[in-house]
Amino acid sequence: MTTPAPSTLKIDFVSDVSCPWCVIGLKSLEDALGRVGDGVKAELHFQPFELNPKMAPEGQDIGEHLAEKYGSTPEQSQKNREMIRARGADVGFTFSMDKRSRIYNTFDAHRLLHWAGEEGQGIQLALKEALFKAYFTDGQSPGSHEVLARVAGDVGLDIARAKAILASDEYADAVRERENFYLQQGIHAVPAVIINDKHLISGGQPAEVFEQALRQIAAAG
Repeated sequence: MTTPAPSTLKIDFVSDVSCPWCVIGLKSLEDALGRVGDGVKAELHFQPFELNPKMAPEGQDIGEHLAEKYGSTPEQSQKNREMIRARGADVGFTFSMDKRSRIYNTFDAHRLLHWAGEEGQGIQLALKEALFKAYFTDGQSPGSHEVLARVAGDVGLDIARAKAILASDEYADAVRERENFYLQQGIHAVPAVIINDKHLISGGQPAEVFEQALRQIAAAG
């Protein structure tokens, strides 16, 4: 008896590296993929989305930013941070809230991620996760060219090439094209997980939600 070939699912993970719910969503998706096992083969592609495309290079104090953007009081912000920290712990990710004091521009991080995607799915995933850790766990700026180049090198990408990309506007048009494409598709909040270009799962859902969707879509062929 032959084993049926695994279903191949194209998964576009639309997200920003400064989005905590995107971390939770990715960890849950990875958990779900582990649960479905060999029955599903995933082609995972990270697509760019900027929560704050007009953010200045030096960034902004996070409390000030949340108050301006969402009208959050310090008490509400603290409650939200604690909820995110707990959800992160549940999926095995450390949010060091005391180290993250500013929101930064992430466009250059997306340019590096686009390049990494050309180098292979595995290396793009590694860079995405390393950028999440650099910002949310270590409190480093995802807008800093020094940080970005070092993180790229840490996951096995060519540091000199990373620095050359950051010093130019390489991949800028490609990133903007992808951002505009998803905005035109009605994506205005992230994470947005799009399977086979037609099934949308929004938000940092639990692994069970992703698992059920993956199984149903794979079964439907």
